[in-house]
Amino acid sequence: MGTSLHETEPSLKKVLGRIDVLALGFGAMIGFGWVVLTGDWLINAGTLGSVLAMLTGGVIMAVVGLTYAELCAAMPKAGGEHNYIMRAMGPRTSFIGSWAIIGGYVTIVAFEAVALPRTVQYIFPDLSQIHLWTVAGFDVHLTWALVGAVAAVVITWINIRGVKEAGVVQTFVVLFLLAIGLVMIAGSFTGGSVANMEPWINNGMTGFFAVLVVVPFLFIGFDVIPQSAEEVNIPAKQIGKLVVVSVVLATIWYLMVVLTTSSAMSAGDLAQTDIATADAVGAMFGSDIMAKILIAGGIAGILTSWNSLLMGASRLMYSLARSGMLPAWFGRLHPKYHTPHNALLFIGALSFLAPFGGAEMLGWLVDSGAPSIVLAYTLVAISFLILRRREPAMDRPLRIGGRGNGGIIIGIAAAVFGLALFSLYMPGMPAALGLEPWALFAAWWVVGLVFFFRVPAGIKAGPDAEEHVLARLRSRVRQG
Repeated sequence: MGTSLHETEPSLKKVLGRIDVLALGFGAMIGFGWVVLTGDWLINAGTLGSVLAMLTGGVIMAVVGLTYAELCAAMPKAGGEHNYIMRAMGPRTSFIGSWAIIGGYVTIVAFEAVALPRTVQYIFPDLSQIHLWTVAGFDVHLTWALVGAVAAVVITWINIRGVKEAGVVQTFVVLFLLAIGLVMIAGSFTGGSVANMEPWINNGMTGFFAVLVVVPFLFIGFDVIPQSAEEVNIPAKQIGKLVVVSVVLATIWYLMVVLTTSSAMSAGDLAQTDIATADAVGAMFGSDIMAKILIAGGIAGILTSWNSLLMGASRLMYSLARSGMLPAWFGRLHPKYHTPHNALLFIGALSFLAPFGGAEMLGWLVDSGAPSIVLAYTLVAISFLILRRREPAMDRPLRIGGRGNGGIIIGIAAAVFGLALFSLYMPGMPAALGLEPWALFAAWWVVGLVFFFRVPAGIKAGPDAEEHVLARLRSRVRQG
């Protein structure tokens, strides 16, 4: 059942520095969405509408990130949300929050595995060979799917080899991504036009909400920093600060992408594009080569997000197994590399299979993971408030909001924002999800229920809750 994991297994290695951590958080958030979704944002909301939605989303995520920052600095343990919610609300609620964020991570890892061949096909139009089957009107070809599947193998292998190796790859790719950002800014000044940015606002509040609802998907990743906290070799207070810094940087990135893309082409021309951001860069420079360089930036975004979220999901599964909430198999560390190799293999296998579902999976995966992500963020905000009230003397190396009630206000705001975002996905709302995303969401939670009822009930929240869970499970095994 995994009750002796702490005693018999090697420990995670503390090898990540500040740059590694920032690259993990920022890189996780800058995935592929900015390449394929920007055109839809501009069509739905207009330039100013998209900017306002991104700013609003950035503020919401920054407020949520502040609660993470304090909790991460106070409890720098692998698993992030798992530890915070366990201490505040008990084991079963902790499992719900942890399973929710793992679901969000897994959907994005799978999304990146599908996005990669779609992006590569922009550069190599004849990529699709050897027809396999058709899913939701999309013809899946073997060569197309293998691009994502092989990448899944490579990225999983890099992560098994060690977190430092994965961090080095992440930093290198993020630097390339930033260079692409500079190219977009330069192109906007030399080949863009303010006239192209009209209409400034489109579809009023409906358009605004259509962009706002993708924010959880776009910004998920800052919480990878808390997941890897046991492998970070910097002061706990600094870890917390980097959570917020990464959210601010991601907000700036998305605003830059919206403004540069809208300056390149009129709304009518954007509506005709295949991949709007790439075609926009091509138009600004009058060069198909520059469009393909942007696509290389999109591939960089895919790899950074994929790498970070694979790392985060595996650490959460490792933590759940270490607490006895998942089978001990997920909690085993590689004897040489000290990485949770079984958890990595499990998630890697899911990402290997995803491309064989075709490109229509992209939208379904985005939508199905978002409610789970928001649920986890809301539970963390509530945990923050509970711990502030119940454990005022808890060691907090980074105390947000000062010594007064500022922190409480931030925590309440984070919880309210989370509930408000979740409500947008419900039937009848402006951004209600379709049948397929809800089916994927339900499938994930059906599996989760199997494990949920393995978690002992009646254990009080607190710093020793995990030990009580393990003791109860040991007793259960002896009695069985």
